[in-house]
Amino acid sequence: MSVVEETPQLSTRRERVGWYFYDWANSAFSTTVVTVFLGPYLTSIAERAAGCDGAACDDAVIRPLGVAIAPGALFPYTVSLSVLLTVFVLPVVGAVADRSPRKKQLLALFAYVGAAATAAMLLLTGDRYLLGAALFLLANIAFGASVVVYNSFLPQIADEEDRDRVSSFGWAFGYLGGGLLLLLNVVAVLMKDSLGLSTGDVARYSIVSAGLWWAGFTTIPLLRLRNRPVVLDPSVGAGTGAVLADGFRQLWHTLKSLKAFPLTLFFLVAYLVYNDGIQTVIALASQYGTKELGLSDDVLVPTILMVQFLAFAGALLLGWTAKRIGAWKTLLLSLVLWTVIILIAYFLPAGRAVPFVALGGGIGLVLGGSQALSRSLFSQLIPRGKEGEYFGLYEISDKGTSWLGPLLFGLAYDTTRSYRVAIISLLVFFVVGFFALLAVPIRRAVEQAGNTPPARL
Repeated sequence: MSVVEETPQLSTRRERVGWYFYDWANSAFSTTVVTVFLGPYLTSIAERAAGCDGAACDDAVIRPLGVAIAPGALFPYTVSLSVLLTVFVLPVVGAVADRSPRKKQLLALFAYVGAAATAAMLLLTGDRYLLGAALFLLANIAFGASVVVYNSFLPQIADEEDRDRVSSFGWAFGYLGGGLLLLLNVVAVLMKDSLGLSTGDVARYSIVSAGLWWAGFTTIPLLRLRNRPVVLDPSVGAGTGAVLADGFRQLWHTLKSLKAFPLTLFFLVAYLVYNDGIQTVIALASQYGTKELGLSDDVLVPTILMVQFLAFAGALLLGWTAKRIGAWKTLLLSLVLWTVIILIAYFLPAGRAVPFVALGGGIGLVLGGSQALSRSLFSQLIPRGKEGEYFGLYEISDKGTSWLGPLLFGLAYDTTRSYRVAIISLLVFFVVGFFALLAVPIRRAVEQAGNTPPARL
């Protein structure tokens, strides 16, 4: 095992830009696959299997693994299941990352597995909804695992005063990259007739393009990031030298020792609550716009494209705000704005594009910043040497991998067959999350983790 590093080795500008590029690479999956195309496409395949494609599906059911569900509930249930599985996978991945001197290689493994599963959705045709669900499960779990490793680099490449800015740049870069690929896919949507493609063909090829984009641009961080010596927790011991076994051992120790950092745990709980709401909005916005509001892809996809580029600006804007009033206060403000967004979404009129586009603008401005500041603020609450493990717990609800929100959305729709009831049910995550975050004494929480608080919180 590598020697213990006494002081963090901060990064060069070249390495930080390389780190930003993994946000650029993986955001194609979040944007093109999770947010835009896979939800409606997988739902249409499930409806075809149920025999109601293009007709009313109020009473139709499919039976994946013998369980009867509404076709419209398949995608949210699949998202929920994928994250339920990550509850067991990601913390172990984080523990292994902390014990391994080869973080870059771990990043490559999970990134390329996820990208390959995404590209394999080329085979998602006919009524193969089970294939689509299985590939998404694999891709989403690999996505989450890769981001655990990626996020664990943040405390190593930026000090406490610079972390909000670096994290915000990463998120902004991600939305720019995801938005650029989505722009190309929007062009394909608008030109589908001249290209001789159906809407389903465009959706399928767009999903595949996200896998290729993810794999291709992952090369840049792999060339620029550098592995660092392992920082061992002295109370865990030197380990056996077997990284996987030591990872499980360190994870068990961390779970037992969480009681020593109750404020970090409380922040994590607050984050898991409000970020479930954010991620559910991201994942199911296109399904809501298509199925409830009756909007076509010609309206929906350009609107979500607009959201991506506004999220780039929003991440920088909220990062700028955090520099002046503190990340914690800025994050609380963003949750108030999210609450307003959900209320407006419930009352949006069906079939009218302008209100939906206006709401998309609001989502874009608050989206990137709330996620970037959550990441940087949490990094201040992690005891040194446990970045991977703690980000493994964090990633359970990060970036398109929420499970309580999709589960509640799916249950609400399955029970009422109303997407409006399903969307308003998400309000609970933002209200409870706001008050939970408000109750965290954030400066004391940073100090309790053994870190130096930044000047403004």
